[in-house]
Amino acid sequence: MGLAKWRIPVAALCALTAPGLLSPITCGALGAPAAKSAPAARGAARPFSAQDFYLHSGDRVVFYGDSITDQRLYTTYIESFCRSRFPRWHLTFVHSGWGGDRVPGGGGGKVDVRIDRDILAYKPTVVTICLGMNDGQYKPLDQTVLADFVHGYEHIVDRLKRELPGVRITLLTAPAFDDVTRAPNFPGGYNGTLAALNDAVRELAQRTGVLVADTNAPLVDELKRAQEAYPTLASSLIPDRVHPSPGGHVVMAAAVLRAWKAPGLVATYTVDLKSGSVKGANTSISGVKAENGGIGFRAQDLALPWPIDRGQVGNHDMDVALHVTSIETDLNRYVLKAAGLTAPRYVLRVDDRVVGSMSRAELEKGVDLADLSFYQPCMQSREALGLIRKHNELHVQRWRAVQVPALNGGGITPEVQQKMDSLDAEERAVLAQIDQIIKPRAYHIQLRPATAN
Repeated sequence: MGLAKWRIPVAALCALTAPGLLSPITCGALGAPAAKSAPAARGAARPFSAQDFYLHSGDRVVFYGDSITDQRLYTTYIESFCRSRFPRWHLTFVHSGWGGDRVPGGGGGKVDVRIDRDILAYKPTVVTICLGMNDGQYKPLDQTVLADFVHGYEHIVDRLKRELPGVRITLLTAPAFDDVTRAPNFPGGYNGTLAALNDAVRELAQRTGVLVADTNAPLVDELKRAQEAYPTLASSLIPDRVHPSPGGHVVMAAAVLRAWKAPGLVATYTVDLKSGSVKGANTSISGVKAENGGIGFRAQDLALPWPIDRGQVGNHDMDVALHVTSIETDLNRYVLKAAGLTAPRYVLRVDDRVVGSMSRAELEKGVDLADLSFYQPCMQSREALGLIRKHNELHVQRWRAVQVPALNGGGITPEVQQKMDSLDAEERAVLAQIDQIIKPRAYHIQLRPATAN
């Protein structure tokens, strides 16, 4: 099927009640929030740099998949990571998930229609594929079903490699079906069926020379850890056993980003009050000055913290996810450490606004700046996340509510084209806003004894 038919769009904080859980400040709380210590690393993996990363400036990424992709959560978190970690890069993301999809296609059309309209039309340099949850048919493993799955998946990969020379493809294993917090429906459970399909995905990736990202095992591990630590909340990670909540999707996003060798560092500040010095990583430090028993300096970070819906009302699953996984350490290291401290407690100000209160012990261990809701770079990145969602909603409206019905009804009329162009213009304007919001800014940071405030 030719591509002329598919016209390319122009622009493609609440405390958790579970005992012992480290959580952001309560939404609407007055005064300075308490600090959370920077999380300890669970592994000793080599830190990756921008040069190691799978994506490059200029890349166009299409996320293809079923309803889990159609939720636009793990995909949005991947997009928000890439835009906030590399604010100077030009990157384009297109979300092409369709609920109910299997490797032969589904409600959005047969697979070749989907490939032409929803992947090839955007001329991507990178494609991720997340299929399999529906393909196993929610029953014990059937060898005929498995063979059909492998054959259909091979067809998708073969077409993309043939028609997009040089394209980089990442195959996501089917995410977990929750057989952890609830009893399996049959011996071995449906996640056992998915395990067989996922083995086939790994074999296909190896045979065709494409990348694979395991999203299933990290989700199962998260469920097990959550079940042990917070049994009343663990099932909220995959509420219907199929579709993860934000706290599940962030684990999926992290799995893809790890497979892509994403750099984990946002920035670090190492302050020594005794010597009056400040050292930084992935940031530019200037204007260091001792003041009021503390220290002040200007910092302009080269990246923003990863915005991932933390601390929102009713979003306890994200708090659980961040507590039982090493996502913060691996992918969102934004740390303030201090030495030479004499006071028992300190207050952190940014541009003369109080953003956190922390003890001497917390500062000496290292404070997780990404957890400070009112820390200005965190607010900056949350604003970008909201705009990323807005541009994706505009894209989906153009695609699903305008383009697809028109094509199914006979073609693109001038009136339909006008609607599509209007939505393209709106999306283009939002993307321009994102470009402005994620630009690194310089902030004046002050760390003073609490008694000096």
